[in-house]
Amino acid sequence: MNALKRIGIDTYMLLLVGTVLLGLILPARGIAAEALRGVTFWAVTLLFFLYGAKLDPASVRAGLLNWRLQGLTFAATYLLFPVLGLILAAVFGGVLGPQLTLGLLFLCVLPSTVQSSIAFTSIAGGNVPAAICAASLSNLIGVALTPLLVAQLLHQDGGGISLDAIEKIALQILLPFILGQILRPWIGGFVQRHKLLTMVVDRGSILLIVYSAFGAGTVAGIWSAIPAPSLILCLAVVTLLLALAMGIMVASGRITHMPHQDRAVLFFCGSTKSLASGLPIATAIFPAATVGATVLPVMIYHMTQLLVCSAIAQRMARRT
Repeated sequence: MNALKRIGIDTYMLLLVGTVLLGLILPARGIAAEALRGVTFWAVTLLFFLYGAKLDPASVRAGLLNWRLQGLTFAATYLLFPVLGLILAAVFGGVLGPQLTLGLLFLCVLPSTVQSSIAFTSIAGGNVPAAICAASLSNLIGVALTPLLVAQLLHQDGGGISLDAIEKIALQILLPFILGQILRPWIGGFVQRHKLLTMVVDRGSILLIVYSAFGAGTVAGIWSAIPAPSLILCLAVVTLLLALAMGIMVASGRITHMPHQDRAVLFFCGSTKSLASGLPIATAIFPAATVGATVLPVMIYHMTQLLVCSAIAQRMARRT
């Protein structure tokens, strides 16, 4: 296990892979599937309530003073990635198929990671307060902006986003997040002191969503409709997207003559995407039968970014 940790593979990543396999081999059906959807709904609601309760608005305000770093990070997350996604979709969309292409575009409009990007920035000797601000601001805005960008993409493809999906986003994501922010003066300290509670809800809800999504795809027969070459190409395209994003972040840091500490923030916050935010939003927007295929690029990107960022952060730490 220690050898796996050194290359970025931990117990949680192994659980993610195991949950995907369980959803493919032994999916929930009938009453069990209905119960699973109910449990998952409330787990995600609790997750975003805790996000709202633990997010300190002061950390966001403090980091905003570094406008160049925050501006570049935000532009990378919500401008650069969508452009790269549209280019890759135009080039490879015909081979990937509609579901994986939609998943690729969905991946590109997600906010950056919070825990991972801050942790990697800290390991690399970067500007941790600025990373907290960048990651928090990205997710704070992404709760509302990501569904809007997805709706725009669906509209361009001749689809749309239903009123039921908007209502589900409001009830499951926005409302608990706002409620958590309102109650933060009273419960924020408790949430901060009991980090294990947040971690269990965070990772537990993701595992529930992954099992539910991939299980629903298995029951609907969606996986048999995706050819093996498309899956292999999806892995290659997602890896290419990560490489392009990281390369542009490195070049941007050098061109703007940022100090090492700020370059680390730009690299880790500007090139990562959040699985924790992406999966709940996906379940609120996309049909249950197809959400597994749609979030597959997000899953691949998440695991790849953890492996690559872990190795790079440790290398940067040794240099520092």
